[in-house]
Amino acid sequence: MDKDYLPFHPRPSKPAFVAPAGAVDAHCHVFGPAAQFPYAEERKYTPCDASRDQLFALRDFLGFERNVIVQASCHGRDNSALVDALHSAGELARGVAVVRPDISVTELQELHAAGVRAVRFNFVKRLVDSTPREVFLGIAEKIKPLGWHIVVYFEAQDLEGLIPFLQQLDTTIVVDHMGRPDVSKGIEHEDFQRFVTLMEQNPNIWTKVSCPERLSLQGPPYDDVIPYSRLLVERFSERVLWGTDWPHPNMTSHMPDDGQLVDVIPRIATTAELQHKLLVDNPMRLYWGD
Repeated sequence: MDKDYLPFHPRPSKPAFVAPAGAVDAHCHVFGPAAQFPYAEERKYTPCDASRDQLFALRDFLGFERNVIVQASCHGRDNSALVDALHSAGELARGVAVVRPDISVTELQELHAAGVRAVRFNFVKRLVDSTPREVFLGIAEKIKPLGWHIVVYFEAQDLEGLIPFLQQLDTTIVVDHMGRPDVSKGIEHEDFQRFVTLMEQNPNIWTKVSCPERLSLQGPPYDDVIPYSRLLVERFSERVLWGTDWPHPNMTSHMPDDGQLVDVIPRIATTAELQHKLLVDNPMRLYWGD
């Protein structure tokens, strides 16, 4: 583990909010254990181990039933830890992989059998090396026969340059963490409104209303992020997902209490109907609909 890396919260609180039956944590990770699943040589950071068993114990403690486990950049394109977690969870988990451009059809089919239903394209420059857009388009063509979708991770200042590329992807796209808006600029700022317009004009684009801990300038209970998430949940109720982002890689300001993160949910999805769509209907349709 990097000397300045913050490990995940050792004793999260029990959330007051009770999630509806069948609720899905649709964005979380597994790291290592490094002795079994070494981290990638090209990684930009070395995290603490965060095993599948610890993830599943947190899932149960928080009152969720399923996980969508996202391959993180510290494991590169080796999805072994992800696949191991998926095999262990069975139908209670689905996965989002990161793959090589030369991945074979057989390898893709093996990932599908394990429970992978999407690939992730990471455009955050501090986390990954730059990849030509043509490489991503080639991968998008390869996954088409499997019916997978694409998860994209970028920061708000890079969205304008990415829009032509995103509009070339003729599949469902899920944007991580609302495109990481700069909440200091306000909800009416052109950067966030550009993202809202993107979703309005492209019905194939979904978003995760996750990670207030990454976006907030105020810290818990993340009041400055709530309006962004609530707007997206209310305006695009059929295309929003939520996740803990456990074990919260590369947090520098503080390590969030996962119970407190769950208690943000009723503040952004203010009715039982919206909560059910966010936590059950939408992730089940996208990840278990086949």
